[in-house]
Amino acid sequence: MTTIDLSNIAVFVQVVESESFTAAAQELGLPKSSVSRGVARLEEELGVRLLQRTTRRLGLTEAGSNFYQSVRAALATLS
Repeated sequence: MTTIDLSNIAVFVQVVESESFTAAAQELGLPKSSVSRGVARLEEELGVRLLQRTTRRLGLTEAGSNFYQSVRAALATLS
């Protein structure tokens, strides 16, 4: 059974809400590379691509949108 790191989920949520890896890194006080690695690890753990990345845009895949809605609600109840 794979354990999903909650910090990677929080990083993913921040990337989605910031609409960029750079802005999320600044908000979290982390290097951009750490934010990128956290999202990549989460995608690997889940076995699905969550974000569609291009040089100009960042968007959610359908799986990413579904996952974001689920975890955003769960994280809100923990706060």
